[in-house]
Amino acid sequence: MHSSSFSLFISFTLFFFLFSTSILHANSSDLDVLLKLKASMVKPRSSGLSDWRDVGNATSAAAHCFFSGVKCDGDSRVVDINISGVPLFGTLPPEIGLLDRLVSLTLAGDYLTGELPPEMGKLAAVKVIVLANNNFSGDFPGEILAGLTELEVFDVYNNNFTGNLPVEFAKMKKLRNLILGGNYFAGEIPAAYSEITSLQILHLQGNSLTGVIPPSLSNLPNLEELKLGYFNTYHGGVPPEFGSFATLRLLDLGGCNLTGTIPPSLGNLKRLHNLYLQMNSLTGHIPTELGNMESLKSLDISYNNMTGEIPESFSQLKFLTLLNLFNNKFHGAIPALIGDLPNLETLQVWGNNFTFELPENLGRNGRLLYLDVSSNRFTGTIPKHMCAGGRLKTLILMENFFFGPIPEELGECKSLNSVRVMKNSLNGTVPPGFFNLPRLDMLELNNNLFSGDLPAEISARNLTILALSNNMIAGEIPPAIGELESLVKLSLAANNFVGEIPNEISKLQKLVTIDLSGNGLKGEIPGPISQCTELNSIDFSGNNLTGEIPNEISELHILNALNLSGNALSGAIPAELGLMNSLSDLDLSDNDFSGRRPANGQLRIFGDRSFTGNPSLCSPHARYCPSASSSSAAGDNHSHVSTPAKILITIIILVTVALLLAVTCVITRKQSKAWKLTAFQRRDFRVDDDPDCLKEENIIDKKAPGFSTGDPCPTKINN
Repeated sequence: MHSSSFSLFISFTLFFFLFSTSILHANSSDLDVLLKLKASMVKPRSSGLSDWRDVGNATSAAAHCFFSGVKCDGDSRVVDINISGVPLFGTLPPEIGLLDRLVSLTLAGDYLTGELPPEMGKLAAVKVIVLANNNFSGDFPGEILAGLTELEVFDVYNNNFTGNLPVEFAKMKKLRNLILGGNYFAGEIPAAYSEITSLQILHLQGNSLTGVIPPSLSNLPNLEELKLGYFNTYHGGVPPEFGSFATLRLLDLGGCNLTGTIPPSLGNLKRLHNLYLQMNSLTGHIPTELGNMESLKSLDISYNNMTGEIPESFSQLKFLTLLNLFNNKFHGAIPALIGDLPNLETLQVWGNNFTFELPENLGRNGRLLYLDVSSNRFTGTIPKHMCAGGRLKTLILMENFFFGPIPEELGECKSLNSVRVMKNSLNGTVPPGFFNLPRLDMLELNNNLFSGDLPAEISARNLTILALSNNMIAGEIPPAIGELESLVKLSLAANNFVGEIPNEISKLQKLVTIDLSGNGLKGEIPGPISQCTELNSIDFSGNNLTGEIPNEISELHILNALNLSGNALSGAIPAELGLMNSLSDLDLSDNDFSGRRPANGQLRIFGDRSFTGNPSLCSPHARYCPSASSSSAAGDNHSHVSTPAKILITIIILVTVALLLAVTCVITRKQSKAWKLTAFQRRDFRVDDDPDCLKEENIIDKKAPGFSTGDPCPTKINN
């Protein structure tokens, strides 16, 4: 008994030793594989996976299970690797095939390059492979798929794979998600893909696929998402068979050269949430049957050649949040029912021929976010409920025939980012609230009939574009304009503004373009405008500005265009403008400038046209310039003279003046003595007593008694 027990103990010990050795060997193999993966995937210019290192301790056989992105099973075997968003820049080595218990491999957004190693086909247990957003390249090795019998998810979106789509996927019986979009696969979609009956997601968009979209794809009984568009160029149109999908939630066929009409059969897709057919060459009307897609949330048919009207059946689309019909040839009215859709958030119908008024209830649902109806033929007034829920971000109504005032309610819509209503017939006063909206980035109201004044209080600090040109707005430009600290473009042209340009404009440090032309502004150009160092264009033409051009303008080193024409500016044109190397467009015509026109530096490129209409302004090459004072002439013509030369010229001028004074004194003293020796015998002489006429310098008193101014020299006598 004792001997038998001892033998049993020895056998158990030996078994335990061999089992432990086997586990340690396996663990050691996974550790080695991970270290080889790191050596291949991490390039010198990257620093990822820093904690993947061999601690060299036999008691830490499972240390690799604590590597970042690594998970192990109960036997300390690697079953999950998830490394995403780490710039590794390396390649995936063949050793990846040694991780025979790996279930999930995710290496997304790691900038990995090279081809996929065929050894991946040894990952018999793998269910998930995600290699999206890398730089893998080459023809896809379809042979690796034969060994991946458990594969459920395969995602290589946004890489550089080439060649035809691997037909081997058709044999995978458990595959649920097949995502091959964003590569360079060419050729046709294999009809055999319709045999992957387990598929729920098929994404093939963004490749270089051609041919006809296989109608047989509609046989996939569990398909929920189908993306086939963008950069693919198919022949033909949308297969009518696609209306038989039983479980489809998303159908994206945008931008893939589709022609023909929209099949009415798509109305049978009762579970469809999103239908994207934009950027194709589809024609015809919107099928009334689309109103039967009772689960539809997003419909985008933009950028096609479709005609007709919006079907009344759309009133049934109670879950519709987005309706994009822009850039087609639709006409008629927007049905009132569109304004009653309870979940509508985005309505974009620009670039069509829609007419009549917008639905009065538009936005009353409190959910409207984006509205763009520009470039149509809408008329009537602007609905006042569009921001009823306080969510409206974009309001674009430009290039229509809207009239009447903008509802005051919109001026209180604090969610607004963009308001663009130019080129209509809107009138009244601009709602003052617009100028104080906290999120407003763009306010474009130009080419309307707005009147009244601008508000004295302005605090829209996020506003980058303010365009009010071609209206009838009057009053002064408020100093509070300087509070628009983010302003990039200011256009107030062709209005009735009066008063002076406020110095507070200098606070607009990000200003690139300013246009105040065609108003009644007076006063001088504010010198502090030079503090707007980002200015590229200044247009103050067509006002009543006076004074001189401030020299500070030359400090605007990136100014490209300067238009000061049609004012009453005077004085000399600063030669400092010639230092503005960026200046390529200059118009100083129709002012009162005088002196010699400078032609130094950048000013040499501008001809007479830039200076016409200044009668007192002389050409830079004119020999004589009456309006040029000695100081201005010296400044214009000798600004390049060195300091010693200027001193010498000054001395010569002073000596010349002194000599002239001395000569004048001598002549005066001689004349004084001559008068002292002359005696007149009578005072009642006549002009004709002297045949040579009296000389003016001998006349003591032109008004003396008995003096007559008869011929022959009356002109001289009366000087």
